[in-house]
Amino acid sequence: MKKILLVGNPNTGKSTIFNALTGKHQHTGNWSGKTVGNASGIMRYKGEEFEITDLPGIYSLEPISEDEIQAVECLRSNIADLIVVVLDATCLERNLILASDITRLCTNVIVCVNLIDEAEKKGIEVDTVKLSNMLRVKVIPTKARSGIGIDLLKEAIYTQNEKCRCCCCSPECIYKSCVYSGQDITNNRDRKIDRILTSRVFGIPIMLFMLCCILWITIWGANYPSGILSSLFGRIENILLELFADMPVVRGVLIEGVFRTLSWVVAVMLPPMAIFFPLFTILEDLGYLPRIAFNLDHIFKKVNAHSKMVLSMCMGLGCNAAGVISTRIIESKKERLIAIITNNFMPCNGRFSSLIMLAAVFISGGMFASIKVALAVTAAILSGVFITFMISYILSNTILKGEGSSFILELPPYRAPQPMAIIRRSIRERIVYVLFRAVIVAAPAGALIWLLQNITVNDITLLSHIAGFLDPFARIMGIDGYILTAFIIGLPANEIVIPIVLMCYTGNSGLIEFNSLSELGMLLRAHNWTYITAICAMIFSLNHFPCATTLLTIKKETGSIKWTVLSFLIPTIVGVVLCILANAILRIAAL
Repeated sequence: MKKILLVGNPNTGKSTIFNALTGKHQHTGNWSGKTVGNASGIMRYKGEEFEITDLPGIYSLEPISEDEIQAVECLRSNIADLIVVVLDATCLERNLILASDITRLCTNVIVCVNLIDEAEKKGIEVDTVKLSNMLRVKVIPTKARSGIGIDLLKEAIYTQNEKCRCCCCSPECIYKSCVYSGQDITNNRDRKIDRILTSRVFGIPIMLFMLCCILWITIWGANYPSGILSSLFGRIENILLELFADMPVVRGVLIEGVFRTLSWVVAVMLPPMAIFFPLFTILEDLGYLPRIAFNLDHIFKKVNAHSKMVLSMCMGLGCNAAGVISTRIIESKKERLIAIITNNFMPCNGRFSSLIMLAAVFISGGMFASIKVALAVTAAILSGVFITFMISYILSNTILKGEGSSFILELPPYRAPQPMAIIRRSIRERIVYVLFRAVIVAAPAGALIWLLQNITVNDITLLSHIAGFLDPFARIMGIDGYILTAFIIGLPANEIVIPIVLMCYTGNSGLIEFNSLSELGMLLRAHNWTYITAICAMIFSLNHFPCATTLLTIKKETGSIKWTVLSFLIPTIVGVVLCILANAILRIAAL
């Protein structure tokens, strides 16, 4: 099987080419260096198979980041039978530098000029025949998003056997000879938009407004499907309880424990994810995420952190484990460790449910209830961003001292998102992944919770013993022992923290649900919850140890127990201190 490498600058559409060639769906995004691992797939054409590998995006053969080093090492190793260099037709002047270098390094090269349609919109015409003659390699024009030119590229890969001759012309010379530019209407449009979205006056307010809108849509839209799923799982549970009525242990552990926990996690997590992830992906496909990094770059520099942390922080809003993995695009080891350790300060999807519930019970009311909840959750996220900056500054000046690094921030052109592709990608790569992770850890957690709630010592459940032991310290934090116990037992999945609290309060043998927010509010207030308790619980929900999956991911990414332990301790200590301070200040203010 012949080995084919795809290489090119970031944002040239390599991953889209890869998907089109192999049929294997690999995520594409308007972010510089988004592809951090080598994605491989099989291209089948005319009875033959070719192994296609999509390398991380690089700007030159002198790498800086780990992913660039990986890509260049693959190119220099001579393991490939053919190199396909993917160029962006709208940025050929820059892309040709890499193409020229690769034709000098490697002897079997094909050039794919992608995004021809984008170039046409910008008034750019590329003479691919002349370009082929000057580069002395085959040049295939493509419009990968619409599939145009992919068959020609497959045929070129299938028939390519000849060794290319070294290119003698300079990239400036080649560009002037092969590219003809007319009036760039699209680029002028992009620059006009950027004057607003990246301005010092409007840039950050617009970003906050978009975040608040996304959260409001997520909160408002998730209520109905969550209720439907909850009702469906309730009916299924009743059937299972009848089937296993004569088997109390099986009924307890598997149904009241495992099934009920899984039902809660799915009903609570799935609807918000199904709304939030596609909306977030739309911003990504539009090319807006790099603009957020541009707007916040000066702030990151002041706290000695890397601006690419924006991506890992945004990914952390969906899943902190995914956020930790996405820090691979940060070149500096020091700055990457800062991003890993602080990622947990961004509330993941599992913690959104708790924040939304508590805000809905203790903050909303009257007119514009959902807007109030959205503003409260937005404020919670912003507090997480602020704490991230503070801890980053402290880490960069203590245990992670060192020089900061610079990086190339590319602002890609604005592109119309493809709704169906976004929905498919969100379901496949984010929703299913996060949900599968939650289900895997929630199942054993459900069994453990049931056992702790149903095994008694001196007529008191093990869960109550644990809560009683923790209660004095929890009171100083503004919460009670049951709430703190729920956070500890909820280590496998943050989604089950509130259900554990409700189970403890009601004395139920398994996790319970509530029919309305008013019922939830009555139950919590009956157990001495006040707005102070709710605020402290929200603070600790925002700032406590990462879930088990995230901790395992940190251990894998850093290869160090030390950094994993610090990633556990730092947010937990911050949360405890903030809760104690908030409890003291709010109680003094209430006097």
